[in-house]
Amino acid sequence: MTTDPAHTSPLSLTVPEPEFRPGDKPDYSTTPIPRAGTVRRPEVDEDPEQFRELAYTIIRVLNRKGEAVGPWAGLVDDEMALTGLKDMMKVRAFDARMLMAQRQGKTSFYMQCLGEEAIACAFEKALRPGDMNFPTYRQQGLLISGGYPIVDMMNQIYSNERDPLNGRQLPIMYSSKEHGFFSISGNLGTQYPQAVGWAMASAISGDTKVAAGWIGDGSTAESDFHAALVFASTYKAPVVLNIVNNQWAISTFQGIAKGGSGTFAARGHGFGIPALRVDGNDYLAVYAVAKWAVERARRNLGPTVVEYVTYRVGGHSTSDDPAAYRPKEESDVWPLGDPIERLKNYLVGRGLWSEDRHTQYKAEVEAEILAAQKEAEEHGTLHAGGKPSVRDMFEGVYKEMPPHLRRQRQRAGV
Repeated sequence: MTTDPAHTSPLSLTVPEPEFRPGDKPDYSTTPIPRAGTVRRPEVDEDPEQFRELAYTIIRVLNRKGEAVGPWAGLVDDEMALTGLKDMMKVRAFDARMLMAQRQGKTSFYMQCLGEEAIACAFEKALRPGDMNFPTYRQQGLLISGGYPIVDMMNQIYSNERDPLNGRQLPIMYSSKEHGFFSISGNLGTQYPQAVGWAMASAISGDTKVAAGWIGDGSTAESDFHAALVFASTYKAPVVLNIVNNQWAISTFQGIAKGGSGTFAARGHGFGIPALRVDGNDYLAVYAVAKWAVERARRNLGPTVVEYVTYRVGGHSTSDDPAAYRPKEESDVWPLGDPIERLKNYLVGRGLWSEDRHTQYKAEVEAEILAAQKEAEEHGTLHAGGKPSVRDMFEGVYKEMPPHLRRQRQRAGV
């Protein structure tokens, strides 16, 4: 028996690296981005085998002139576009104010969705009352665009005496059944199989409500992601499985989680699930794709995987310094631009908005958020003011409180 020297060399691993690191000059000029309006729109009930290519391109509506073009255009009327712009501006103002509050020590933790506002704000408009989102910690736009009270969100962040969750969740981990917002889990990925299970239960009970699962690019490496796709595919659950690809997990670029897959959307193909990839910074495109995918679920056509291509402009959280792993200029040259600026330019071009009105509304919404903050802080912050009762941590866990918890509550004097 002879040994081939070619097969005796040491084995090695490939560790993917991002294109740019701190100190590099980011350049996206060679990044393939299709022109707006060039990607076809299949019929909702079309055979998924006929549009497999939509998992590898990017659906776009707004072109560089701020015009809505192509087959995915025309689904957002002027009133809705104006509402969408205001919703996104409110989310951004809310984020900025709460980030400042964390830096001032008024709360322990905060996570922005800076640069990603279009995704949640537009998606919410494609749902009906009773549908349920299973979100991550960067979909505050679902609540704000759905009319959830800003003061209540701040009370939860401060964990004060008016916290609707009574201090039993980390800041920004909201929950509201009435607004279709399932309790956020700090264990990444768990919301995906929960969304599929909820959707299956809706179908089993003969209801008409659909679910939406949300996950970031990094968390698609979790086993829960794949388990959810197995069940969604097998039972054709009425669910939209959203992947927000903002290019970076907490410190690793999206290529680590993506592995050898061409795109995150393409992973749906391995489970027999139709998949689309959309410009996440284009409000009109996000809404059009969301409406298409939600209609598929509502018509018993099964699940859809949607990848939103966007960019996380800020840090992963207030505990993160992105300057340690990516160039500071990277977000400035991101080729898909700012979702607020893009929708603003569209509305200005249609004569429905102006630079002066934009400046005026920005001041108005910042004043509204500041007033809400003052109201919330009257009920307490992290280190001052009212707090939830200690008794609250014993409630709502068991239908009938077990003896050991009753004894603990008695010892606590509550």
